[in-house]
Amino acid sequence: MMRRTLIGLLITVGCLSQLSEVYSQNNPKSTSCPSDLERLTELMLKDLPSYANRVIQRERLRNRPFPPSLYILVSGSPEFEPLPLTNLQYQPVFEDTTQQVFFTTLERQYGEESLVHLENYYWLFLTQTEKGWRSVILFSQLASFDDGGLPLPPKDASNGPIGQGIRLWLRDCRAGAVKIND
Repeated sequence: MMRRTLIGLLITVGCLSQLSEVYSQNNPKSTSCPSDLERLTELMLKDLPSYANRVIQRERLRNRPFPPSLYILVSGSPEFEPLPLTNLQYQPVFEDTTQQVFFTTLERQYGEESLVHLENYYWLFLTQTEKGWRSVILFSQLASFDDGGLPLPPKDASNGPIGQGIRLWLRDCRAGAVKIND
C-alpha cells in the first residue's frame, strides 16, 4: 500500500514538473509591464484595436446598445506633450502624478447602405501606482466632418470600447499576460 502511494506521488510530481516546463516555454520571459510611459503606450496602442473590438463584440452578444457595426481599424502614434491644466484646477493636496497621452484611431462603421470611416481623437490620463499603470479618465473627440467647421466638444469615453479596451489591456499587462518584446 505504501509503495503504491509513493509511486503515485512520484508520477504526479513528474507530470507536474513537465507541465511547468511546458508552461514556462509557452509563456514569454519578458512579461512585466513597462514602467516607461512611452514604451507602455507603444505596446498598448499596438494591441488596442483588438482589445476594443472584443469589447464591442461582447457588448453586441449581450444586446447592449453599441454603435451598429463599429470596428476599430488602427490606433495612431501617441503624443506625450501635456496640456497645462494647473490654471484650471484648485490647489491640489496631493502631487498630481497623472500622465497625458494623445492618440487617434481610425474606425469603420457600417450603416444599412453606407460605409463611414471615422477618425477619433483621444486624450488619455494614466497614473502609475504601486501595482502598475491605471487609467484615470479618457476623453474623445470626433474629427470635424467639414473643413473649417467647429470641432465637436470632447466627451468622456472611459466606458466606451476604447476606454474598456485600455483598462483590460492594462489589467493584462499588470498580470504579465501581455507579451513584451525587448
